[in-house]
Amino acid sequence: MSEADAETVEGTPGRTEVWIEKYRPQRLADIKGHEDIVPRLQRYVERNDLPHLMFAGPAGTGKTASAQAIAREVYGDDWRENFLELNASDQRGIDVVRDRIKDFARSSFGGYDHRIIFLDEADALTSDAQSALRRTMEQFSNNTRFILSCNYSSQIIDPIQSRCAVFRFTELADGAVETQIREIADVEGITVTDDGIAALVYAANGDMRKAINALQAAAVMGETVDEETVFTITATARPEEVEAMVDHAIGGDFTAARAALEDLLTDRGLAGGDVIDQLHRSAWEFEISEQATVRLLERLGEVDYRITEGANERLQLEAMLASLALEKE
Repeated sequence: MSEADAETVEGTPGRTEVWIEKYRPQRLADIKGHEDIVPRLQRYVERNDLPHLMFAGPAGTGKTASAQAIAREVYGDDWRENFLELNASDQRGIDVVRDRIKDFARSSFGGYDHRIIFLDEADALTSDAQSALRRTMEQFSNNTRFILSCNYSSQIIDPIQSRCAVFRFTELADGAVETQIREIADVEGITVTDDGIAALVYAANGDMRKAINALQAAAVMGETVDEETVFTITATARPEEVEAMVDHAIGGDFTAARAALEDLLTDRGLAGGDVIDQLHRSAWEFEISEQATVRLLERLGEVDYRITEGANERLQLEAMLASLALEKE
């Protein structure tokens, strides 16, 4: 994105802006990492034949940005008047959401065939609420298009899925995240080292919002963004630190493995879930045997389940390391 494009976003000029909004894609062509999805959405816009849409996938992969980009391309400068964004899981209930949808759909259109309603977190709705939403979609299908966003499409009832064209957003590739980081760094005049870029990509794990937020946070720490700054800002352990902990355990040195875990949890401030996520992401990259990797993944699955059920994080992680160390004997 050019510097001129960045300045079209509303807000206070300069570094005080929230970069995830300042550099939010303005058009579908600006969205990175979804070369199979963007052309199909552009085709809908070009033909002026927009169906109900469902965007499913992890956070920070471009679902909301795509919905807003569609609205900008369909309505131009009038997009805010013809685009309603709602959180479908609003604690006030689906009745409030339906009332707002009805009011929006019944209001003036200003020469457009339809308006767009974007429902975020649609998978958090109960089955009854989704049934009510389905009826609302039917009632206003002549002048309203719905875009539903969710993390898991399997949590959406079949009658709604069958009414939507489903697009599955995957975690962004490292190359797409790196390209966006470098573009923002150039516009903002930030020096980012190669190892800093690699650390940002690793910490983001396919989440563009997380990468941009980390870059902005690291940029205020000094003139140069490097690996050390990124790992400190994001409270992320270096891959080699996590690997060393596993190596100690698999090698039978439980004391050293426990000390490494203690450093991650206490000194570095990582949560137990963060440690599990990093172990899972890096498991096949460790320089350990395939058999040891399989054992590690088996233990990770068990620990993750127990922590999810409310077990003590530290105790479960120590038990995992102990079981790996015992198998060496």
